[in-house]
Amino acid sequence: ATVARLKVSICLMHMRGEPGTMQVQPVYDDVLGEVARYLIDHAEAAQAAGISRPDIAIDPGFGFGKTQLHNLALLRGLDHFSRLGYPLMVGLSRKSLIGALTGRPPGERLAGSLAAACLALESGARLIRTHDAAETRDVIRIWEAARGASPVAA
Repeated sequence: ATVARLKVSICLMHMRGEPGTMQVQPVYDDVLGEVARYLIDHAEAAQAAGISRPDIAIDPGFGFGKTQLHNLALLRGLDHFSRLGYPLMVGLSRKSLIGALTGRPPGERLAGSLAAACLALESGARLIRTHDAAETRDVIRIWEAARGASPVAA
């Protein structure tokens, strides 16, 4: 009710379990379908509470109650979430998935994080959660220019 009254935006993120135990053997029959259903159900509840659809962003919750294989499936299927009709937020910056794929510790995951941000943009993400704002903004500017969305000054 407060969010609707104040007319502010929200981001709904998927997480299975509780923070203390969410990484203990998470199991999904269909990670894409289950995460999408959770996000749709919660977005519809938010709309029923008076929050307008454009003010509801969704986030599949990389690393929150998911194995690396689940996270990889979500990364590969990001376009599925962008087609749900809500702004898509993705937070892959320095995540363990980046470390698993690159073999690098968190402080050395910038290149992998930027690559993941680019993949997310290509898959329809419109919000990127990051630790490295300036570098990620540079990537977004290049991506926008390549897509014709950002003119280059003469």
